[in-house]
Amino acid sequence: MADAAAYPFTAADLEALRAWDTPTICNALELVAPERRGHGYTLRPLVAADVTLKPICGLARTGTIRAAAPSGRLAEVDRGIRTGWYEYVAEAAMPTVVVLQDLDDTPGYGAFWGEVHSAVHKALGSQGCVTNGSFRDIDALAPNFQILGIVNPSHAYVHMVAYGQEVSVHGMACAHDAVVHADRHGAVVIPHAVVRQLPAAIELGARREKVILDLCASDSFSVAALKQALSRAQEIH
Repeated sequence: MADAAAYPFTAADLEALRAWDTPTICNALELVAPERRGHGYTLRPLVAADVTLKPICGLARTGTIRAAAPSGRLAEVDRGIRTGWYEYVAEAAMPTVVVLQDLDDTPGYGAFWGEVHSAVHKALGSQGCVTNGSFRDIDALAPNFQILGIVNPSHAYVHMVAYGQEVSVHGMACAHDAVVHADRHGAVVIPHAVVRQLPAAIELGARREKVILDLCASDSFSVAALKQALSRAQEIH
């Protein structure tokens, strides 16, 4: 098992970030890591397996798959890579989020995720998955296991290609052990160094937004008042 002391945050810090949606996390990152404003998040819409679930936040376990054609490997080689993947996902100091890149020309040709794999990965300590590939068995997925991807009814020839390397899912580059936050809006990678700065940044952002929102809900709203409110909001620190 990896050493939790090696990280500049705790599992409790990651769990605390699940109280906010992913857009709010992105807003906070603009304050504490402004150089990340234009990258590090998914760029295309993803289907959430269950839009009612709370956000997920954990250490990335990365891998690549294909499904459009057989692997061409011996069956025992395929099994070895699959069990190696399971061991890799399990070897984590904190809860994980799987980030799985489908390498096929048409991603999602065959579903890696369904009733069985969601149950297996939940048991391995994962909260869910972000993928450009597909999932199925929507009504039979493991409870509280979130998947963001596309929907497809068939396995086709789905197989694991490799794992532990940097991957890219809909524009979001993600390396092993990156912190990933995701919900029905998409996913974002959080730099390790700023994980503990996010709650204060979220609180600051909320106080700034409240000035604008309160005005919009009041009878005294006007463009002139809005200009003043925008100025006051920026003065809040």
